[in-house]
Amino acid sequence: MDSLPQALAFVQASCRRRRVAPADVLRLTLVLEELFTNTVIHGYGGSGAGDLRLAIDDTRTHLSLRFEDEAPAFDPLRHLAEALPHRDLPAEQRPVGGLGLPLVADLAERFEYTRRGPRNCLRVTLPRTT
Repeated sequence: MDSLPQALAFVQASCRRRRVAPADVLRLTLVLEELFTNTVIHGYGGSGAGDLRLAIDDTRTHLSLRFEDEAPAFDPLRHLAEALPHRDLPAEQRPVGGLGLPLVADLAERFEYTRRGPRNCLRVTLPRTT
């Protein structure tokens, strides 16, 4: 978790260079925080012993965050389907946690996962607001 500020600074600097609208920077930051936190806590067991790679791609209409880690294989899209039914329950009946992936999926126009060798590779594509 100690590296989260560096990851966020990378997103901020990349977005500043690309002149990304503040609302889009906030959405991209939220996506990064969710993926980063889940990876450190669940993928790396809170140990922080693992590599993460980030990249941002942009077009006039979209922003994409590429997020790669070397944690055990984890397909968030498969787990997303398991989390979605709980969103309709009252708060007191929901299991603790499990809302981060649906939040990322709600923000994203595309949410893609592949496993390449030892790496989980995610691409989250958001529409630009301006």
